[in-house]
Amino acid sequence: MNYRTAAIGRTLPAGWSFTRAWSFLSQPTNWIFLGVTAVLAFLSLYPSFFLLYGSLTDSPLGVPGHFTLGNYIQAYSDPQAYRLILTSFIFGIGSSGLSVVLALTLAWITIRTDAPFRRLFELTAIIPNIMPPILISISWVLLLNPSNGLINVTLMRIFGLQQAPFNIYSLPGLIFVEGLILTPLAFLIIAAALKGMDPSLEESAKTLGSGEFGVAGRITFPLMRPAILAAATLNFVRAVESFDTPAIIALPARIEVFTTKIWREALGSFPTNHNLAASYGVGILVIALIFVYLYRRFTSKVESFSTVTGKAFRPHQIDLGKWRYLASGVAFVLLILMVVLPFLVLLLVSLLPYYHVPTWETWKNLTLSNYLYIIETPRVHRAFANSLFLAIVGASICMFLAALTSYLTVRTKIAGRGLLEGLVFIPWAFPGTALALGLLWAYVDFPIPIYATIWIILIAYVTRFLPYGLRAVTSTIIQIHKELEEASTACGAGFFATFRRILIPLMRPGIMAGWIILATIYVREFSASIFLYSPGSEPLGPLLYFLYLDGMRGRVGALGVVISIICVILIAFAQRLSRWDTK
Repeated sequence: MNYRTAAIGRTLPAGWSFTRAWSFLSQPTNWIFLGVTAVLAFLSLYPSFFLLYGSLTDSPLGVPGHFTLGNYIQAYSDPQAYRLILTSFIFGIGSSGLSVVLALTLAWITIRTDAPFRRLFELTAIIPNIMPPILISISWVLLLNPSNGLINVTLMRIFGLQQAPFNIYSLPGLIFVEGLILTPLAFLIIAAALKGMDPSLEESAKTLGSGEFGVAGRITFPLMRPAILAAATLNFVRAVESFDTPAIIALPARIEVFTTKIWREALGSFPTNHNLAASYGVGILVIALIFVYLYRRFTSKVESFSTVTGKAFRPHQIDLGKWRYLASGVAFVLLILMVVLPFLVLLLVSLLPYYHVPTWETWKNLTLSNYLYIIETPRVHRAFANSLFLAIVGASICMFLAALTSYLTVRTKIAGRGLLEGLVFIPWAFPGTALALGLLWAYVDFPIPIYATIWIILIAYVTRFLPYGLRAVTSTIIQIHKELEEASTACGAGFFATFRRILIPLMRPGIMAGWIILATIYVREFSASIFLYSPGSEPLGPLLYFLYLDGMRGRVGALGVVISIICVILIAFAQRLSRWDTK
């Protein structure tokens, strides 16, 4: 070995030699692994570093400064900071708790009882992709605001009340709306646990004399405890990092949570203080990482509580007798609260010439002028074009990265493949507001002009929602037997030919379904884009928010109806693709 070879060898990890390094780099999959690792590290670690940097510097955005802890001292020594943290935790715990109670009720009725129309209630699983959370929040403001909310005014007229019985501009109102928004996510986790439970344990308890409530208390719910804790923990994180509902309800009510404080410091005050906003962003990121870690612990415990065996079985169903119609009624009420009522309110408001509580004369004055506004306004056209660009390009990039990442983690035995899962895991825990602040600091002086363009929004979308695409592709590639790749290799095809001709066609249903799900998420995203958009790159989320702030309720309703219909079509197509995948 000459001097140059020895020098190279000294730069390699312990236990490596030049020959082993050359053997590693000679494999195409290893080059792909290094490339994917570099991209994921850049996407996840680069904004994380600059979010921390922004919180530790004393200069404004884009100006070199000096190290300081003053931002943290100012942020967390303020007596109001304790109230902010307490309110955020109450909001998170209340919203996640309500969502788990509603999801548990709905899942139990749907899966474990003989209530009629059970299949209809499973629509709850796809509700998050139909209506943007910001539209659900706006709908409930139109229903329950104390001055002219439709429900409040109706109850006041019927019962002769002097004041509105409900006030959406309150912490309970904030928790109620966010709990409804988070219920479908909890339903997915809890319903999966209920479906996978071996009924023999419950049947044994009934044989020994336990009634239905005894079986539920001693067998069913203890086995479901890890899934319930996982759903509660995940929804706590989603509530604390949410900005959609707080932007509509908390800001007007002057209820301060982490995301509203970040918005006030970064956008809602003059002069803006991005350094202080970054210190709050680091705080919410730390909270999110802790609770996402707990979520991973709880989901790992689900395996130790697993009762699924190779034997086929059906979940144990409870005969409710005459109470089955009451159970269906409860499930219908939940479905109406989560999607039907908000959509009907948007539809009604979109047809009114101005927002008011309907009377008999209202039905004579319905108009399509708000829909004509969508057709005739260049700003709306530009927002649709931007959202369509972000959905098509962002979802395509995301699914491409997801396909490569899932192949490397599932199909290869590369020693560092666990690193890929960790890099994907970081953005999953990143709150949208914190990620947006990190990107602002990261790209303000970037050599390529990305700042204040649509490309920075695209990077935010791909970074934050890559785990969703990875989940869709991984579940598909696991089902493809490795013998197909081995047969292709035996016939002389290289890695790229095998990946293009064998794996991609077999993975197409999962890739397309994941692509459509991501596209619907990108169309309705708001938390990150409100911080990152510029006048020429405004997507639909910020447009909806600013139209709402300007009091244009009818136009918001019309846009919401159009967006919801588009998402319904896309989700229906994704569901059809997933059925093709099972044939």
